[in-house]
This record gives sequence, C-alpha cells and structure tokens, in this order.
Amino acid sequence: MIKHASLSLALAIGCLSTTAFAAENPIATRKAIMKSVGAAAGAGGGMLKGEIPFNPAVANLALRTMNAAAHSVGDYFPEDSKTGMETEASPKIWEDMAGFSEKLAKFKADSDAAAASKPADLDSFKAAFGSVVQNCKGCHEGYRVKKN
Repeated sequence: MIKHASLSLALAIGCLSTTAFAAENPIATRKAIMKSVGAAAGAGGGMLKGEIPFNPAVANLALRTMNAAAHSVGDYFPEDSKTGMETEASPKIWEDMAGFSEKLAKFKADSDAAAASKPADLDSFKAAFGSVVQNCKGCHEGYRVKKN
C-alpha cells in the first residue's frame, strides 16, 4: 500500500515538473497543476480512509504539493484561455474573477497553514488536509464544468 502513496506522489511531482514545459499553454499548465492536486488528494484521502498506512513524509508532501498548486494555478487563467483542450474551467471564472480570486486566496491561506503545520500523526493530518480539501470542493462547485 505504501507503493500506492509513493506512486501518487511521484505522479504529483511529475505533473508539477511538466508545467514548466507547458508554460506557453495556460490550459495545459493548469490541467497539469490540477492533476498534481488530484494525485496529492488521492494519497491523502487514501491515508484518511485507511487504504494507505499513514506516513508523515507522504502526508507532508501531499500538503506541500497542494500548497504549490494554490500559489501557481491562478496565473493560468488569462482571458484567451476560456476555451480549448476540453477545459473544465467554467466561463464563470472570467465573469466573476473577483470571486474566483477570493477562492484562490483562501486556498493559498489554508494550504499555507496546512503545509506549515507539518502533521506528524493521522489526527493532525486529518485536520490540516480537511481544511485544504474543502477549498477544492468549494471552487469546483462554482468554477468548474464537469466534462463526461
């Protein structure tokens, strides 16, 4: 089961490193960043569900991955990236950029605190991770179009 967490986090790191190569394409870049968040969330969720044994190093890497995403993804929503590449970004992002920016600011603040907490046990990780994941849900509900 530890291999599963390691694989998820390796994927997260790989996705983040591909963003450097995709910088000229904001849709590809934000998709890569979100894949890293998904991998980190998968590893963290697996530990919370008991599917993966709790590992402080993996937990902290998951939180740092989400924190890095919180600080970078907002840069990849320019006006000319509303459509294309089967984007899941809702038009509401550009219609309500102030609201979207507020969501990103909360994601940054919560992930800053979570990453700084460096949880050493499952209970402290649960509290830190939960606050960060709530941001994902809040943003996805209002600013994401689910593709089939």
